[in-house]
Amino acid sequence: MSDLFLLLPLLLLGWLFWSQRRRQQQMSAAQDQVKIGAEVGTTSGLLGTLVALDDQVGTIEVSPGVNLRFVRQAIVPREQVFRRSGGRRPAPAETAQDTPSSEPVDLKKHDDHDPETKAE
Repeated sequence: MSDLFLLLPLLLLGWLFWSQRRRQQQMSAAQDQVKIGAEVGTTSGLLGTLVALDDQVGTIEVSPGVNLRFVRQAIVPREQVFRRSGGRRPAPAETAQDTPSSEPVDLKKHDDHDPETKAE
């Protein structure tokens, strides 16, 4: 019985090392698939188009003229990002309106604790 208690943690530890190595190999294979011009994502969830790539750094264009540099290991194909998030795709962003508000905005500092500057 005591041999079983010694063997079980060793088997669990071996399985953990094996599954971690398998995940690293899958991630490495996914990172090798990325090519310039492809839609990619980062491990933190940023999405964009890969515009430059070398051995250590990749540059992702997230908006026209906005380029961000990332460590190559953080860049994965876009499909891989959604696979890691449980298959959920982000909701489409609402379009922003460039028209100004009709109401003027009061930019003065108001302090509710100071009666002289208290907002009306």
